Amino acid sequence: MTTEEQRPPLRRSRRNRVFAGVCGGLAEFYGISAFWFRLAFVIATLPGGVPGITAYLIFWFIVPKGD
Repeated sequence: MTTEEQRPPLRRSRRNRVFAGVCGGLAEFYGISAFWFRLAFVIATLPGGVPGITAYLIFWFIVPKGD
């Protein structure tokens, strides 16, 4: 990866958010739609709720807020 292609730092989004901005921040970091991350968290929540909710909470507490 050259210096021109560097990604922005991983931050929770302030613009593209529904709850805490985790999916929006991941979408901005990877350059894809936040819909896919939201869908992934919903699918991970289906088998009892624990995996998806736990992953989301971990991201919420670890990833800092965006500007």
